[in-house]
Amino acid sequence: MFYVYLLRCADGAYYAGHTDDLPRRLAEHEQGTTPGYTTMRRPVTLVFSQELPSREEALAAERQIKRWSRRKKEALIAGDWNLLKAAARKDFSCR
Repeated sequence: MFYVYLLRCADGAYYAGHTDDLPRRLAEHEQGTTPGYTTMRRPVTLVFSQELPSREEALAAERQIKRWSRRKKEALIAGDWNLLKAAARKDFSCR
C-alpha cells in the first residue's frame, strides 16, 4: 500500500507528499534527516493521510493536493466535503 499525506509545518505552511512507509517518512520529516521543504519548518504534524493501492495513484493525489488552495487543503483536513466542493468551485471561477 501507498499513502498520500499532508503535514502542517511549524510556520503554518502545508506540505503534501507520498510514501510506501508512512511512519518512517514522518520520522524522517520530524528528524530532518532528508533535506527539503520541511527541514527548516519543524516540527511538523500529520494532519491528513489516505491509503491508496499504487504508487502512481499516491503520486497523482500528491500532485493534485499541491495545486490546491489553502482553503481546499483545510477542508480536506477537516473532512468537510461540502466546503471542499465550494472551495473547488471558487478556485475554478477565479481562473
